[in-house]
Amino acid sequence: MKAKELLAIASEFGAPVYVYDSAKIQKQYERLTKAFDKVESLKVNYATKALSNLSILRFMKHLGCGLDTVSIQEVRLGLDAGFQADEIIFTPNGVSLEELEEAATLGVQINIDNLSILEQFGSKHPNIPVCIRINPHVMAGGNSKISVGHIDSKFGISIHQLPHILRIAKLTNIKINGIHMHTGSDILDIDVFLYASEILFDAAKQFKDLEFIDFGSGFKVPYKEGDIQTNIEELGKKLGKRFNEFCEEYGKSLTLAFEPGKYLVSEAGNFLAAVNVVKQTTSTVFAGIDSGFNHLIRPMFYGSYHDIKNLSNPGGKERFYSVVGYICETDTFANNRRITEISEGDVLCFSNAGAYCFAMTSNYNSRYRPAEVLWHKGQAHLIRKRETYEDLKQNQVDIGSTF
Repeated sequence: MKAKELLAIASEFGAPVYVYDSAKIQKQYERLTKAFDKVESLKVNYATKALSNLSILRFMKHLGCGLDTVSIQEVRLGLDAGFQADEIIFTPNGVSLEELEEAATLGVQINIDNLSILEQFGSKHPNIPVCIRINPHVMAGGNSKISVGHIDSKFGISIHQLPHILRIAKLTNIKINGIHMHTGSDILDIDVFLYASEILFDAAKQFKDLEFIDFGSGFKVPYKEGDIQTNIEELGKKLGKRFNEFCEEYGKSLTLAFEPGKYLVSEAGNFLAAVNVVKQTTSTVFAGIDSGFNHLIRPMFYGSYHDIKNLSNPGGKERFYSVVGYICETDTFANNRRITEISEGDVLCFSNAGAYCFAMTSNYNSRYRPAEVLWHKGQAHLIRKRETYEDLKQNQVDIGSTF
């Protein structure tokens, strides 16, 4: 999107505001599916947790995606967005048997990631097919907060516990129709991902009724100019070829599934925030914006990088700024970042703000969550209203009269 279009959105809908470009989402989806066009059956299940706005989900449905969900609420959002139950996979972690059963009654594909729940669910519902989430004990990329396939991870059933899975399946007579892994985010080394895939292929040979193999996702996107990213084309060529070979060995055609979230929506998102104050100290020039980690927590939580541009003065002289928020704790978005000269009232644009950004917002400091806008075919569509004071109070129960 162009700076003038983003500024017009900030003017019309106010700032702070999240803006998503549907054309970029579509481009990412088409790039992924094209990379695996030699695979007979491919299913891209969008990871709802990355950005769960109903309009975004409807657009994913329009593109041809299925949904990967991690809570019963996400399942219901997917159904409300128009997805059929068999287009949704439910991959929770640490939830109760009751939540799994509730999802099962809705007809979605169940994915189980621990032995205890597998045995309980299989004993009660042997006729409901399930997928098994395997932990391959492989660090495929990213830091410890976003890598979930290592040996100390809480996610998945250890590959070393495969005999236990087979024993439970035999005793309960449950049908296992899928096998799944997710090693983490920001995959850099395709060979490591392929190594983890071989572990999954070896495990898959133990199950005779598979319909699909889900390789998770975690594809890295570039965060700044020249940044490295997952080579999707190379992965498609190598993994696609190996998957086809496995299907021949297995004796039937299976579906290759992925669950991308960040890959599809991260680059499509921009976060716009106005500058409240420019503050010069003895060592630093702060640009204080009308936002904080209540709106964008990833830099503080993950140490993530978001490129920041001054939309109001794109051609100005560059200076060094530390961009900070208005929260009563340290909420620094960038330290000593080169940005064109900033004045109070300018609108700053944070890139790569589509994934795990609005989804992780809060009302900390009793601040309002921002609006969301979808830029589609040259038009701006409001897809979430900015919160109001009444929204802050709506679920509170005032018992003041008792004091």
